[in-house]
This record gives sequence, C-alpha cells and structure tokens, in this order.
Amino acid sequence: MSTAEQPAALDPAEALVLLATGELTIEGRLVDASNATLLATVSAGDVSAACVYKPVRGERPLWDFPDGTLAGREVSAYLVDQALGWDLVPPTLLRDGPFGPGMCQLWIESESVDELVDLLPENTVPKGWFPVFGGVDGGGRDVVVAHADDRRLRRLAVLDAVTNNADRKGGHLLLTAEGHLYGVDHGLCFHEETKLRTLLWGWGGEPLDDDEVEALTRVRGELGPDGPLRQALEEHLTVTEVDTTVARVDRLLRSRRFPRPAGHRHVVPWPPF
Repeated sequence: MSTAEQPAALDPAEALVLLATGELTIEGRLVDASNATLLATVSAGDVSAACVYKPVRGERPLWDFPDGTLAGREVSAYLVDQALGWDLVPPTLLRDGPFGPGMCQLWIESESVDELVDLLPENTVPKGWFPVFGGVDGGGRDVVVAHADDRRLRRLAVLDAVTNNADRKGGHLLLTAEGHLYGVDHGLCFHEETKLRTLLWGWGGEPLDDDEVEALTRVRGELGPDGPLRQALEEHLTVTEVDTTVARVDRLLRSRRFPRPAGHRHVVPWPPF
C-alpha cells in the first residue's frame, strides 16, 4: 500500500466519498480479529487510501447480538460521533464490496497508546492516571490496568456511554503521530440492555463538563422524532435500539455525570487489550 494516500491528506468528507465510490482491492486479512476483517485499498482516479472492510457475511454469530448487524452498528457509532462533533471514529460507511455488503472504514496508522492506557505493576500508577482494576500477570506479579486523565479519553468515554459500547478494549484505541485519538471496533454497541464494558471507568460518577453537556444536548436534538440522526440510525438499528439510545442520552443529561460501573454484571471487556 505504499502508493495509498495517507489518511491525513484526506479530510473526512473526501474520505467518505472515496470510501463510498472507490474500487476496493483486498490486500490481506487481519487474522487476530474475531470476525472477517480485511485490509484493502480503496481507489478512485489517482487518489487511494488504505481501509478496513468487514463483510457482513464474515460476522461470527453471537448469542446476544442479532446476526448480520455488526457492520450497521459500526456505522451507527460513527454517526453518533459526528453528531457529537468530536471525530473520534474514523470515516465509516456501509457499502458493497468483493464479498458483499459490509462496513468500510478509513485505515488509521497508530502509534503506541501506552501514554494513555497501560498494564502497570502495582503501586506504579503515574500521577494523573486512574487505576481501573487489578490482577496478576503470567509471572505472578500484581498488576493494574490504568488510564490517563486525558480529555480525548473522556470524550471517548462519553461516546461509549451513549452507544452502550460492550467492548472498549485498549486494543481498540488508535493514536496518530499527530496525537489524534480514534476508537474503532464498534460492532458490539447499541444493545437494548445495558452492556457498557470498558477500560475507561476513571471518571465514573464525576460531573460532565460544559462541552460534554453541550455535545449531548446537540445529539438529543438530532434524535428527536424527525431528527436527522434518528433517521440515519434507523437505517441500521431497530426502533427499540434507537429509543434506548435516546434514553441513555436523557439519563446522561439528567444526571450530568459519567455512568458508574454496575455491580451486578461484568463491566470490563476481556481480554482488556
């Protein structure tokens, strides 16, 4: 993919047009992914970029999410992020490809995210970080999963609360060389039941700031009966799933606080990275 234009050279609008209209050429498969996740080049004229293509037919059946819906959930997370105005999710859409309809997302080159989230020896959590949970590593040492008190991660935690993300792992964070943070792999979102599982519990119960409340208020407006976000989400989610998304936003706006982890269920994804 040495000839592919780097994502930084494409603004989001240009990237969406390229993803929607360009020719997809499969370059390989990301073998560590649970579902069929293909690395591709998308090209139109003399412009090309790397992207991820996840065909619906390659989705593994799950006991708690309806079959064939993960691609639409990924697109829905992008739509909510756009309504929030934070650009936390790379340009994402649903399109036809060599293996049928699927999610197509701009590829993001990532640096290490250790400066934001890490597995650390016990009692070594840096100042300004939140310990999330402890355990024992393969060598029998006490360790802690922790994350930084970072505005980019805060916003991602808000997005996850809105989308009911059941799988916010450390490996689903991408950090560019320029310092822009992205979240990916949003197939396990928007369930009707509360399933928030994340490493980003550090702000649990803390007040939302004015910027976060303003963004949530904007999203709530777009989720009204004839709102553009509601109409767009209903192309990918059930009416009940959209309604429960509205309810989550309403709860956040009423409390003006980050959600706390529920004590009666698993609240951290496994494995965490």
